Amino acid sequence: MNFEFFVVKRLIGGKDHKSSISAPIIKIAIAAIAIGVVMMLVSFATGLGLQEKIRDKIAAFNGHINISNYDNNSSQVTLTPVDKNQEFYPEFNSIDGIAHVQAVATKFGIIRTETDFEGVVVKGVGTDYNWSYFKDFLVEGELPNVEDKLNDEVIISSYLANRLQLSVGDKVPTYFLRDGSERPLTRGFVITGIYDSGFMEFDKLYVLADIRHIQRLNRWEANQVGNFEIFLDDFNEIDIKGQEVYENTGSFLDTQTITQNYYSIFEWLALFDFNIALIIGIMILVAGINMITALLVLILERTQMIGILKALGGNDWSIRKIFLYNAGYLIVKGLFWGNLIGLGLLLIQKYFKLIPLNPATYYVTEVPVYLNWDYIFAVNLGTLVLCMLMLIIPSVIISKISPSRAIKFE
Repeated sequence: MNFEFFVVKRLIGGKDHKSSISAPIIKIAIAAIAIGVVMMLVSFATGLGLQEKIRDKIAAFNGHINISNYDNNSSQVTLTPVDKNQEFYPEFNSIDGIAHVQAVATKFGIIRTETDFEGVVVKGVGTDYNWSYFKDFLVEGELPNVEDKLNDEVIISSYLANRLQLSVGDKVPTYFLRDGSERPLTRGFVITGIYDSGFMEFDKLYVLADIRHIQRLNRWEANQVGNFEIFLDDFNEIDIKGQEVYENTGSFLDTQTITQNYYSIFEWLALFDFNIALIIGIMILVAGINMITALLVLILERTQMIGILKALGGNDWSIRKIFLYNAGYLIVKGLFWGNLIGLGLLLIQKYFKLIPLNPATYYVTEVPVYLNWDYIFAVNLGTLVLCMLMLIIPSVIISKISPSRAIKFE
């Protein structure tokens, strides 16, 4: 059968094939595979990218898991302090997968200028604070120095800076209320940096300062903080780790994950998984149907050859494999062009950020792109395998072809 296999391969994929009836149908099938791969890669990269970007932004302001005192307070600030001397601080050694633990405190305040005012939450941070996220958010100036002696340095968002007409170096009087005091307390903070996270819900609210300011305003001791923020190595384990953290902290402490505190946002993000699965299913189905059509046309176009091969002693499965191999070649060709175009477009968006998004709706300023070889390989292998499985059934038509009738077929 090697000779017959070689002859049919040449006739199906050779020069005469380009001028045959099946030529445009095959081109359409290859294009369908390529377009499907492009759509699947874009769906994965942008869907996962948006999920990761929004998760990181929420974690930047809240950590992955929050530990605080039990109280009836549901606001952005913690009223009851927590003792800093805990077994899990500064290292949570009893649980694997904990990347970092930091102590913070928050307090409501009002920034007042000569022409306007704005309510804010001043978040106090210390030497243990993870600045990696805010280094990416920083658009002007520098981060405040909380390492040395107490100073008045703060960073505010670009939204607040524009709203109050402030810039780096400006002094901003901030007023705070304190229990037992009729007059508000004033702190004259100095802006050292301006950040822009693109997450307007947080940008409208947070000002970052030295935690010692909050401790003094609340009349707390040096070892008292508002709450602890925990960062995980793997966000996908947040529910499991959240329960483990709860079980490994004192009975007087409460534990909340960001998926619990921002339930509606993470429910919205979960819809992206369904959308990605739906797009992948539709694209593979369309590509498979186009390949089935192309295979049937090839079989009908080469009916006489099939009859000749059967007359020479070829069995049905060996002939079916010839057409399946050729269909596999066409699928691989479509995969090549799909990957070339899809990854090219994604790399352009990743580095040049050509497509913007409305941050009020999507919490990001441009379409985020997440590239990972795992899903790229899965898309290609899955498309190849599923399309080939879909082609096995229509190739059964070869076994129905009679050699005597096929040789006479016009």
